[in-house]
Amino acid sequence: MAKKGKMEKLLKGSPLAAYARKKAAGLGLDGKGMKLADLVWMIQEEEGHESCFKKQKACSHTGCCWQLSCGAKMG
Repeated sequence: MAKKGKMEKLLKGSPLAAYARKKAAGLGLDGKGMKLADLVWMIQEEEGHESCFKKQKACSHTGCCWQLSCGAKMG
């Protein structure tokens, strides 16, 4: 999964959505009008990862930049 990079603290709501939109734009993706989870899934797939944001109860991808906001128990 992607490295934490600039997202080192827990982001929720508008700050998380802004981060996702900026990340999508940097990848050349148009996420306008998308729900946050859909946007994150699109980003994950574009980066070559499984689209797993908020889909799993447990996760072992400790380097994922979304892990702090995902809600999955890290294991």
